[in-house]
Amino acid sequence: MAVEELQSIIMRCQILEEQDFKEEDFGLFQLAGQRCIDEGHIEQLLEIIQNEKNKVIIKNMGWNLVGPVVRCLLWNKEDEKRKYYFLMLDLLVKLCNPKELLLGLLELIEEPSGKQISQIILLLLQPLQTVIQKLRNNKAYSVGLALSTLWSQLSLLPVPYSEEQIQTDDYGLCQCCKALIEFTKPFVEEVINDKENSLENENEKLKDELLKFCFKSLKCPLLTAQFFEQSKEAGNDPLRCFASEIIGFLSAIGHPFPKMIFNHGRKKRTWDYLEFEEEEDKQLADSMASLAYLVFVQGISIDQLPMVLSPSYLLQFNMGHIEVFLQRTEESVFSKGVDLLENGLLRIEDNSLLHQYLEIKSFLTVPQGLVKVMTLCPIETLRKKSLAMLQLYINKLDSQGKYTLFRCLLNTSNHSGVEAFIIQNIKNQIDFSLKGTHNNKWFTGPQLISLLDLVLFLPEGAETDLLQNSDRIMASLNLLRYLVIKDNEKDNQTGLWTELGRIENNFLKPLHTGLNMSKAHYEAEIKNSQENSQEVQKSKDLCSVTVGGEEIPNMPPEMQLKVLHSALFTFDLIESVLARVEELIEIKTKSAPEENIGIK
Repeated sequence: MAVEELQSIIMRCQILEEQDFKEEDFGLFQLAGQRCIDEGHIEQLLEIIQNEKNKVIIKNMGWNLVGPVVRCLLWNKEDEKRKYYFLMLDLLVKLCNPKELLLGLLELIEEPSGKQISQIILLLLQPLQTVIQKLRNNKAYSVGLALSTLWSQLSLLPVPYSEEQIQTDDYGLCQCCKALIEFTKPFVEEVINDKENSLENENEKLKDELLKFCFKSLKCPLLTAQFFEQSKEAGNDPLRCFASEIIGFLSAIGHPFPKMIFNHGRKKRTWDYLEFEEEEDKQLADSMASLAYLVFVQGISIDQLPMVLSPSYLLQFNMGHIEVFLQRTEESVFSKGVDLLENGLLRIEDNSLLHQYLEIKSFLTVPQGLVKVMTLCPIETLRKKSLAMLQLYINKLDSQGKYTLFRCLLNTSNHSGVEAFIIQNIKNQIDFSLKGTHNNKWFTGPQLISLLDLVLFLPEGAETDLLQNSDRIMASLNLLRYLVIKDNEKDNQTGLWTELGRIENNFLKPLHTGLNMSKAHYEAEIKNSQENSQEVQKSKDLCSVTVGGEEIPNMPPEMQLKVLHSALFTFDLIESVLARVEELIEIKTKSAPEENIGIK
């Protein structure tokens, strides 16, 4: 019945001119063709499509059958008639109006979600490529529309994180990336071959669309993608192969990556992004950071870089990209910033990075970004690596650079452990200065005293939370103890003895008072907890204790007592170091200048 109905519609249309086809005819043709497919009359439908007499009708109306055919291929994977569906799809692509087909195929690609996205993309990429190549006008626009639609759908797929996920490729992203490269290659070759073509404007438009696609791909999936170790397996890494092809496309269409990354961020560029101006701060920054990582860390096409570039220059231009990575919250992204920083720092000799570089914003924001990773990242290996990179960064700076960075981090970190780490570095620099053959003005005398003002003080005086700031306080006391032992009052190289009175008033005395207050408070809490423990044990309930204005989470009485005793032990430890510092000061100030005090 459906076949007869379709033939009837076709016979009526055969006597009409192409321009006389009505909207009603298109609708009836689509309904009848759909019914033929639903009822399984595939072979008869194929005969109708292949009939030369129906050529004009199929050209104008046949694209309406693509959707039903594609859905049959997707849903009926075990159907014995699949070969006929494929044959029909090929015939429709060959015979139908390419403009209508293009829009129809892109609508089909936009329909699915989840794992079906990759299935339909893999099915339709080849037909889509064929259709675009048949277009005579506005090919650049059509290529751009297709690539944009494909990328938008691929960006919805989760990027595989582990090597196992890449190999299983559950959502088909890796397969799609490989197929997308094959889809794009003919258009890249067209740009290369048409460089001397008279249609220069169309060629430039095509280059522009390909450039936009490359930038989008650098951001997704390559910004978050993880890569195999650079070994024998690297060649089997589909995402790495995709990255390599994308970078190759950039060079092929006249935008080699050295030219791009060295001009990114300049006020006056030697190349144009074309329509990227509005997205530059958002999308483009991510894409360029991704490109820098792929080249410098993964080593893709790194042989294209000029060999004359100095390590400090490479670090300078990469710092902006590192900053972009560290501003992201995804572990797979900001970890690349840490890797890129390591790659740049390892090329530089210790103490050789000039302090003038810190006048560049990113040279201060990057270490601050590392501090955030160190203190907030839930993954221990990344926290440790960020700490190691911050130390490596400090090691590379010259003395004034170290001094400037220390001041910055002491003022911005707001974390006792980080401040303790910086104070330990300050102690190391003072030690180098005192042992060195030449005087380092940044870690002796007035400059050091200015830095010590940020170290030897309590933020809120005697009312400072000593437990929360215990790491910083212990590091400060150990630094002061070191200064008292190493610097004689007569020499006063560090300037400590001139400022001792101020240090005692601003740091030591308030610390004494704070310790007495804190110990009294915690001893009272321990006493209350012990008095109430018998009742709590009888009821077998959890209890809570308020410390420093904040309530400790509900926990068994034994655990709370353990926490309180641990705090008290911390205060005793601080008090013992404080007593030792004051003892050394008294000995130094009362003893003869030439007396030699041993260093513990």
